[in-house]
Amino acid sequence: MNIAYLSSAYLAPVEYYTKLLAYDKVFVEQYDHYIKQTYRNRCTIAGPSGELALSIPTVKPDTLKCPMKDIRISDHGNWRHLHWNAIESAYNNTPFFEYYKDDFRPFYEKKYEFLIDFNEELCRMVCELIDIHPTIERTSEYKMEFAPGESDFREVIHPKKDFREVDTEFVPQPYYQVFESKLGFLPNLSIIDLLFNMGPESLLVLGKR
Repeated sequence: MNIAYLSSAYLAPVEYYTKLLAYDKVFVEQYDHYIKQTYRNRCTIAGPSGELALSIPTVKPDTLKCPMKDIRISDHGNWRHLHWNAIESAYNNTPFFEYYKDDFRPFYEKKYEFLIDFNEELCRMVCELIDIHPTIERTSEYKMEFAPGESDFREVIHPKKDFREVDTEFVPQPYYQVFESKLGFLPNLSIIDLLFNMGPESLLVLGKR
């Protein structure tokens, strides 16, 4: 059995979902120390001017080393409204936005207390839409050593790291993007970029190695 360890992620990049498809079982880390400017609270989409990062504000924890499972979402800055408007603006003209938008909109209307719960429910819904069925569990402790057949991607899939250097098993497959004629192909954006542009064919793109 091949097992992958991943961090929790907000509308994670395509790279993340290739692991959900390729590995027999996935553990999502909940005992790591929360770090800002990672995919834990941030996703990257494509707008008409290029890549756009959307970050969920969080409540400042009482301690510097707060585990991910205890991180609360802040209501600061009306972020739900801003994120949904940005997503709608970026993807309104894609082939499948109209088809999927009602699946996503409730996540920007309901208030979640904990970031990990929000990320998890959103991830499970995306998996259903793509028609992948990963076995996902949260970790029971923070693991430092890994056995053969276990792969640690917790700090590998990261917005500030070049996947070409840190994750050689991931080779992004080009797919249609609505702004491609203007921007060129932008690899490894949020999974919603793939889903809204390719719809049911997203599974084929993820499965190419």
